Amino acid sequence: MHYAIIAAGEGSRLVQEGVALPKPLVDLDGRPMIKRLIDIMLDNNAESIAIIVNEQMTQVRQYLESLKLDTEFRLVVKTTPSSMHSFWEVSRAFPESGKFVLTTVDTIFRADDFATYVEAFENAPAGTDGYMGVTSFIDDEKPLYVDVEPGSMKISGFKDQPFEGMKYISGGIYGLTAPALDVLRTCIGTGISRMRNYQRALVESGLRLQAWPFPKIVDVDHAADIATAREFINQ
Repeated sequence: MHYAIIAAGEGSRLVQEGVALPKPLVDLDGRPMIKRLIDIMLDNNAESIAIIVNEQMTQVRQYLESLKLDTEFRLVVKTTPSSMHSFWEVSRAFPESGKFVLTTVDTIFRADDFATYVEAFENAPAGTDGYMGVTSFIDDEKPLYVDVEPGSMKISGFKDQPFEGMKYISGGIYGLTAPALDVLRTCIGTGISRMRNYQRALVESGLRLQAWPFPKIVDVDHAADIATAREFINQ
């Protein structure tokens, strides 16, 4: 499996709330959160890992450059206007065929839940274009709600507002295949931005996306979220 991590945000809210370290270097379990995520990926058959950081994150860049990983590793240092554009930058590391998993650095989940997800994605039925990590645990300022077809977990839409029968939100874990990169290329070319709009474009293009429920995913946006994440993964 090929993996990518988007760690290109500024983490301005954490700075404003008194957190001195850049978000990717915040310690959650004796490791910086980005190292924990890398280790989880390495434990799940990582053929390659690509990471993007912005140009201002010199401390994060230096930390990543110091790592010695037992897999192909590509570090992109570039400031982008949105997470979708960050995805575009790291997507060049992906093969022309095959599967890959992309996450944001502040998407915190349990390692065993991720392993189960990756195994399911690796063994997905033919014709499946993606496995999108979702959760019914809603603790996000601006969640993206996921609509699934009755009787299945096929995704039929992504919505900004809650709706009747709504159960899941996007968890920031994107398992995709090569056709999704064609959609990404089109989005970039037509001026679309933001990951949520890209996800909508995937559905509109006719790709078959399955929702894969995680029991819980914590999004670290504020200082208080750090304690929540630590308690969650160290239980």
